[in-house]
Amino acid sequence: MNPTLIAATIVLGAGVTLFLVFLRVRGMDRWFLDYVLQSPRRWREKAKRGEVHLLIAVADHFEPMHKAKSALQGQARIDRWAEVYPRIFGSIRDRDGRPPQHTFFYPVEQYDENHVEALAALCRAGFGEVEVHLHHDNDTAENLRAVLTKAKEILARRHGLLAVRRDTGEVAYGFVHGNWCLDNSRPDGRSCGVNNEIDVLRETGCYADFTMPSAPGPSQTRTINSIYYAVDDPDRPMSHDRGIPIGRCPAPDRGLLMIQGPLVLLWKSRKWGIVPRIENGCIQGSFPASIGRVDNWLRAGVSVPSRPDWVFVKLHAHGAHEAGQAAILGETMVQFHQALAAKMEADPTFHVHYVTAREMYNLARAAEAGWAGSVAEARDYELIKNPASPTVRRVAAIADHVASAPQSTPSGVSS
Repeated sequence: MNPTLIAATIVLGAGVTLFLVFLRVRGMDRWFLDYVLQSPRRWREKAKRGEVHLLIAVADHFEPMHKAKSALQGQARIDRWAEVYPRIFGSIRDRDGRPPQHTFFYPVEQYDENHVEALAALCRAGFGEVEVHLHHDNDTAENLRAVLTKAKEILARRHGLLAVRRDTGEVAYGFVHGNWCLDNSRPDGRSCGVNNEIDVLRETGCYADFTMPSAPGPSQTRTINSIYYAVDDPDRPMSHDRGIPIGRCPAPDRGLLMIQGPLVLLWKSRKWGIVPRIENGCIQGSFPASIGRVDNWLRAGVSVPSRPDWVFVKLHAHGAHEAGQAAILGETMVQFHQALAAKMEADPTFHVHYVTAREMYNLARAAEAGWAGSVAEARDYELIKNPASPTVRRVAAIADHVASAPQSTPSGVSS
């Protein structure tokens, strides 16, 4: 055999082996193939876009008691949010005239009435909404159902939070799983324990999950850069590893919508000049929001087939504690929003829309139904804000509001 051919085969084999080891070490072995296979779709959708409507939602794993020494420290963290957020972002506006929106996924296992009420006041001032976050371990479906039901009732009735379905008046909530371990997806089974968690979520009123991506963590799904329906297999963990893409076939009866954030490789930003870094939509001190990252989010191409011009960008953060506050409430975030405004001013085909998790769900569902109208008109497509007052109105008040609201059809949706 030709010595040159033998040497080339050895070198190629060594290269492939090293590459596979690299994928494994970086936690990319589960999703790299899907990333490669998605490339043609991303290019096709980019070519069809023309105008770009950037739909930005920040899903904050908001944990005021993270390493806090007391409830007072947790309260001080929230008080700083209530004081700083309106002051630094109140004058910034998106294409619809709205300020940056923040979705506080609050850890319900750490519920504190004063903490939640302070967040509710910030949300009533027009700066975001509160949804459900949960850390649990070695749990059961029965206990999980009880915890979620109780949390939903407290947030809705005591604080006037969460969403209400237009057609039924049922309270609904968005969800982020603590430690990224949705549906018992961690290989060692920790930080969850419930194989039918997706069914429990759906049956207790969850409208969508916003946990992914978790890369480079071990609970990362094979499905990436997608909005899709997961159907639970109650006998197996990680039923959301694969699913039914939104808008490509009818929504399944037992499906729970998964809204993922961007996950792309940064070949121009390589560690040691070799290993590409990962863009996973995280906003933190070592990876702050910047106008340069917008191209990465657009490249991920998270969208619904009928509206390639709507690009869904679900970012995530841990913004409650001091280090997280520096990333979200600091000067770099202000500069980011100012840069977005300048880009909109310079480019009439580029539009920024700040949305909450609830609104992102509504927009995805509207696009799935063939919505041809504006973003502003579809923000309340299926789910509306809870009309209950902070002092707890009767359920009848919710029913009255829903009965008088427009129906969730494209011709009847109001902004």
